[in-house]
Amino acid sequence: MESYTDVKLGYRAQWAGIEGAPTTAFFSVNAPIGGEFIHGDPTSFESEASQNPFSRYDPSEYTASDPHHGIGMMVVSDKAGAITQTNLMGTYAYHLGISNRLNLSLGVSAGFTHQQINTALLTLKNQDDPTINNLNGNTWQPDVGLGLWAYSSNYFIGFSIQQYLNQKSFNNGNNPTTDIVNIPHYYFSAGVKIFLNDDISVTPSALLKLTQPIPVSFDLNTKFSFRNKFWLGAAYRRNDAITGMVGFNLNSLINLGYGYDINTSSLRTVNSGTHEIFIGLLLNNFFKLQCPVHGF
Repeated sequence: MESYTDVKLGYRAQWAGIEGAPTTAFFSVNAPIGGEFIHGDPTSFESEASQNPFSRYDPSEYTASDPHHGIGMMVVSDKAGAITQTNLMGTYAYHLGISNRLNLSLGVSAGFTHQQINTALLTLKNQDDPTINNLNGNTWQPDVGLGLWAYSSNYFIGFSIQQYLNQKSFNNGNNPTTDIVNIPHYYFSAGVKIFLNDDISVTPSALLKLTQPIPVSFDLNTKFSFRNKFWLGAAYRRNDAITGMVGFNLNSLINLGYGYDINTSSLRTVNSGTHEIFIGLLLNNFFKLQCPVHGF
């Protein structure tokens, strides 16, 4: 959505203090394609030489972006106990203006998921358990995701699906009823950006997650941005955690952020919280932007 190439690298350590607790590492690159958008986006800030970087962007001057493409890739590695999953995905999106002030983006991701289970880390009540002993614990499967995103100067709404193909992650040739299958995940998101004054904005947002057969989950979030230099945030995740977040837009090249979760579930008595950190690079930043214009 932005006129620069957005690079992100992050790491999340969940439930610190619990042996085998989940950890996640990710790397992503997203870049626009389209000269008129990259060099002439009417909604972007001017260069630092002629624009006070502390002044806010005026949403009354917003017009929809020129039609353009976006491409990217991402690598996500999850490890939880004996199970490790790595996603290697390429991404593509097409952005167009459907009115003077509203953009619509259609996106798809496609690639492969590698899943591995280290049975040596498992303690079995029955050492001859056929479900484990006959399991193919090292698999590669195709993976596809789909998304739809509408955004304007001060609001967004989106829908996406991950693990759309519903592939088997692990299979047991002797007993197919014990196969482990990847279930599609459905996400709905929406938010609005409100300027409290020329220097401070607040962005409340929500994320709804549907995955059968587990209960519906949702996040409620609020982000305060100060002079586009740094931001503070808080979130509540149903029956799970309360999160505090902080981020810094250091300059037109680097931004970084940190988040800390405090569990509200029964796990709070056996762990010291969850830590997450990321660093971002704004490459080919023609307008010398220090923060996202479209990405909230």
